[in-house]
Amino acid sequence: MAGESFELADRAGAAEAIRRMNEEDLRFLNRLIVERLKLIAQARSTAMLAHFSVGDRVSFQSSSGERKSGVIVRLNKKTASIATDDGHQWNVHPGFLSSASTGTIESPGERHG
Repeated sequence: MAGESFELADRAGAAEAIRRMNEEDLRFLNRLIVERLKLIAQARSTAMLAHFSVGDRVSFQSSSGERKSGVIVRLNKKTASIATDDGHQWNVHPGFLSSASTGTIESPGERHG
């Protein structure tokens, strides 16, 4: 999967083919596209999570703008579970995590908590 590339040579032709599809074919194509987008997003999250390990000290900004610090207690499929210093647990997308030792943000992403 990584490194694979496909270039749509004729976007106008693809658009025309889509315009001619019936509802059933469009729903099928939609399912394929959604599955592919989910796979790409999951691969991106997995790559970002690879920068972290259980036990790493990290920080992130909460939805209220407060800086939180804590330790990674589990790496999930799309998020890292963080036990914060204030005793709470957060599931945070790795794109919002920064290593407490470097203070750098790994890459942009989506936070849940």
